[in-house]
Amino acid sequence: MNLDNCPRCGKLFAKNFRDVCPACIRDIDKEYELCSTYLRENKGAIITELHEATGVSIKQITKFIKEGRISLLNAPSLMYPCEVCGTLIRENNICGNCRARLLKDTQRMHEDEARNASHRSEERVSYKGIDKYKNRLN
Repeated sequence: MNLDNCPRCGKLFAKNFRDVCPACIRDIDKEYELCSTYLRENKGAIITELHEATGVSIKQITKFIKEGRISLLNAPSLMYPCEVCGTLIRENNICGNCRARLLKDTQRMHEDEARNASHRSEERVSYKGIDKYKNRLN
């Protein structure tokens, strides 16, 4: 039997296909019902309105969206925060600006690695030349 502490409430439970205890699963399902009911009645709601009206955390609402339990197609104004900067987005995990910065940083890192590798190989060549020169002197 695989036992674990619930990350939500801290209680010990027999871990199954869900990562939270049965009591928290029921609480999460109730929170989902609150959100879906509110969104059916208020299609133009934004995430902060949904949070304030239901008491469900923005993090949990975002999780419902990413799991596909809350559809953005039926909620045209609903957006969730970028995981890096917090800008509201409707798709992916990070916004376009953060994605572009990440790609730029990755490209710069690869260029730096390539430059450092070429410098290391040049140093090896010069050391080999010195070794050959030293061998001639002896």
